Amino acid sequence: MFKIIVELFLLVIISAAITPFIRRLAFVLGAVDNPNARRVNKKPMPTIGGLGIFVTFNIGTFVLLREQFLTHEIFSILLASSVIVLTGLIDDILELKPRQKMFGIFIASLIIYFLAGIRMNVLKIPFVTHEVNIGWWSFPITIFWILALTNAVNLIDGLDGLADGVSMISLTTMGIVGYFFLHTHQLYVPIACFMLAACLLGFLPYNFHPAKIFLGDTGALYIGFMIAILSLKGLKNVTFISLLVPIIILGVPVTDTVYAMIRRKLNKKPISEADKHHLHHQLMRMGLTHRQTVLTIYALSLVFSFISLLFLLSPAWGTWLLILGLLVALEYFVESIGLLGEKYHPLMHVIQKIINQKSKIDPTVEVWHLGDEKPDQLKNKKKTK
Repeated sequence: MFKIIVELFLLVIISAAITPFIRRLAFVLGAVDNPNARRVNKKPMPTIGGLGIFVTFNIGTFVLLREQFLTHEIFSILLASSVIVLTGLIDDILELKPRQKMFGIFIASLIIYFLAGIRMNVLKIPFVTHEVNIGWWSFPITIFWILALTNAVNLIDGLDGLADGVSMISLTTMGIVGYFFLHTHQLYVPIACFMLAACLLGFLPYNFHPAKIFLGDTGALYIGFMIAILSLKGLKNVTFISLLVPIIILGVPVTDTVYAMIRRKLNKKPISEADKHHLHHQLMRMGLTHRQTVLTIYALSLVFSFISLLFLLSPAWGTWLLILGLLVALEYFVESIGLLGEKYHPLMHVIQKIINQKSKIDPTVEVWHLGDEKPDQLKNKKKTK
């Protein structure tokens, strides 16, 4: 174990050392993000930072920690992830259409399903003793899982260090869950999670605000893809709770993606159409600075990670309470920052109706909103004092 920890630190150093060379390469290839209406950068910024993460991770799997991995699987994952990185590189240099990027992810997903054999096969349903073999549903569910998580990470890559830090927190949590809670003999899955987190840590000083290089689609797609297949590998025999855990760990990108799809549907816009109403955009509209926004989302990611650990420690009835509490809290948060628009406040309206109903039942209860004139009762109390 000590050897693994030392080599993880070595991966951090390699990632930090290789990034300046990737930055120079970005200028040579013309992989540069120029400022526009959708970008937050004010000057041309080199991208393809994810290429360094890809190279560093494969140094770890094929050189430093080679004995931890199965030969067939790591070569299959290398082939599939190479397709992802190539798709991202082309997009960062020439800019692909959303459908073209999805096609690249789809091809990589097919390699993972058929060549690597990493797929979702069995589901254990709560309160049912026997396992359910999902049969032919294995293919569409596995492909959808990879496509969804890959794009979820890509969508939150909107601020300096955001996707990098959130993914690092998620991968570390996945590694902890895999090592301490799943009781599996396949320790290379949590080790791979820690390795990728180490690569991201080495890249973070160059990517945190003010960034010197962006992840680009090369990095965002690669990180999302690796998180998807590592979580799939850890879900070989899926229980309801183990299915929820990676979704909750990735709560920030998953929430942002789901609500982005709902928002665009409500506004009658194509789901693939980009906008400036993502989580980080809304937080900045509330007055947070660039760094404050990123750190706030880091904190949210840590909260989701902590909740995912509670799921694994809770009894069955506690799990359902956690799900209910999480959904209510998440909806309230989404409404409070206006993630679906200023007019979307169903939960807040329900809460307001309950308060108004209470005031009608008990006439001594008066609702006083901050900024309004004080109720007569409060004025009278102040006078009697």
